[in-house]
Amino acid sequence: MRRSDSAALGATSDEDDGLGGDVAVEEKPKVRKARRWAVMFYNDDYTTKWFVVMVLQDYFRMGQAAATAFMMAVHRCGKGAAAFYTRDIAETKAAQVMARAREYGMPLKVEAEPEDDGEDDKDA
Repeated sequence: MRRSDSAALGATSDEDDGLGGDVAVEEKPKVRKARRWAVMFYNDDYTTKWFVVMVLQDYFRMGQAAATAFMMAVHRCGKGAAAFYTRDIAETKAAQVMARAREYGMPLKVEAEPEDDGEDDKDA
């Protein structure tokens, strides 16, 4: 078959593929999992145990036994993560618990903190 015949059929030679020799490669964007945030409770000597158990049940859906066990673990260790959420939810939960503590006159300290995932933050 002559070149003019193959060009008429839509075929091209190896020398002219119609792409100009460059190949476009689409890269996938790098996607990271959203960082989880912990709602941290800190031990103090003045907030009553019943109050801590109450807020754990009301805001974190813990049962009586789980809330009591968590409260005792925080008492022994000094702090503990009640739950893990996205940043906005963790901050909202911490703020709600702190507002309830102030309403009851309790000095309870609750904060939202990023989860320690063992990786260095290169982007932050």
